[in-house]
Amino acid sequence: MIQLKRAYEQVSPTDGYRILVDRLWPRGMSKEKEALDLWLKEIAPSTELRKWFDHDPVKFPEFKTKYLLELQSGKAQAAFQELVQLTKEQPIITLIYSAKDEENNNAVILKEAIEKTA
Repeated sequence: MIQLKRAYEQVSPTDGYRILVDRLWPRGMSKEKEALDLWLKEIAPSTELRKWFDHDPVKFPEFKTKYLLELQSGKAQAAFQELVQLTKEQPIITLIYSAKDEENNNAVILKEAIEKTA
């Protein structure tokens, strides 16, 4: 089971294995507050892609296409394979992200990609 949660929401026992999937640490949050099991920076969109997208919902379809391409190469591909493997080992995984938009962010794309792979 894969869940999504904003970094600013309270940690819950039902979160299971918590993985931060952003390249940047969430503003104003401490490592203790986040209670992460893993920070997979390499799986996050590249800095260039993140800046281009700028959380603009109009750009989300193109962002999704470009991000999925990034996940197919280099360090992002290795991180994606690691994440897929973790979903097989952990009963519950929560992908943690800091974007305000809960529908148009990289964690949503990751969850969908993992579910298609499994």
